[in-house]
Amino acid sequence: MEGFVDHYIVLGLASGEEALKLTEKEIAKAYKLKALDLHPDKRPDDPDAHEKFQRLKTSYEVLKDEKARKLFDDLLRIQREKQHKKSQVDSKRRKMMSDLEERERSAFSPNPSARAYDEEERIARKLKEEIDRIRARHAKKKSGFQTPESNVDEKRKEERSGAGASVQLDKERMLKVSWEKCGEGYTAGRLREVFSEFGEVEDVVIRSTKKKCSALIVMATKDGAVAATRTLCGNLSNPLLVVPLQKAAQTDFLTAKKSAEAEPQSNIVGAGLQAYEDAVMQRLLQAAMDQKKRGV
Repeated sequence: MEGFVDHYIVLGLASGEEALKLTEKEIAKAYKLKALDLHPDKRPDDPDAHEKFQRLKTSYEVLKDEKARKLFDDLLRIQREKQHKKSQVDSKRRKMMSDLEERERSAFSPNPSARAYDEEERIARKLKEEIDRIRARHAKKKSGFQTPESNVDEKRKEERSGAGASVQLDKERMLKVSWEKCGEGYTAGRLREVFSEFGEVEDVVIRSTKKKCSALIVMATKDGAVAATRTLCGNLSNPLLVVPLQKAAQTDFLTAKKSAEAEPQSNIVGAGLQAYEDAVMQRLLQAAMDQKKRGV
């Protein structure tokens, strides 16, 4: 209600149903206490002090008049009833809205059993697709077609076999060369010059110890490597012992020159190969010394 004033509240009294029990003396006493507090002489700095005091007097005049008070009490009662009805309506409305929302959720949200059924259908469909794919792959294999997976496996096998063949071929082009660490030695350049007579030399790697020196010669072709093992090469004062890195068939060596020209044994390894090299080197040195004596 526009401009509504609760006169009980203005006098500092309880309103509502409790206000119906107040006596005229209680109302007069409350007015006197409030008037002492709101009197304009007590509030010289408050510009609204006079208006507040007049409102207080008006409220007191309404409440001390029996007829006016009864009408005011009726007005308060009607307002309380309206407020109560409104709260009830609001409560019912909230309850109705809540029930409606609950029914909507129940109508549109599937129950657990329905969700479980949908999940089962989805998994079964996926499984069927996977089975069809496997069957199609086996059918292609039987008809002579290969799947991308089998093509990849075949390609890997070819790469591995190709790598193995390459390693084997490289070993057939490699020579192991050794000489005594006395007299005129050999450098990488000198070895490349010596073996270039048999073909192109790709690489030379020298390894030296206290007593002997050795090197690994990589020829450009297998034929060049074979040719280098069938001749006596290097300086006569310190000839080279040449054996292929790839083991060949076993051969008997009757003389120092034949052992240098023939292909080395394939089953001599470890300490046996070292002893064989030492024996051949000793024979080569002996042959060189004999040649010098004949020259003298």
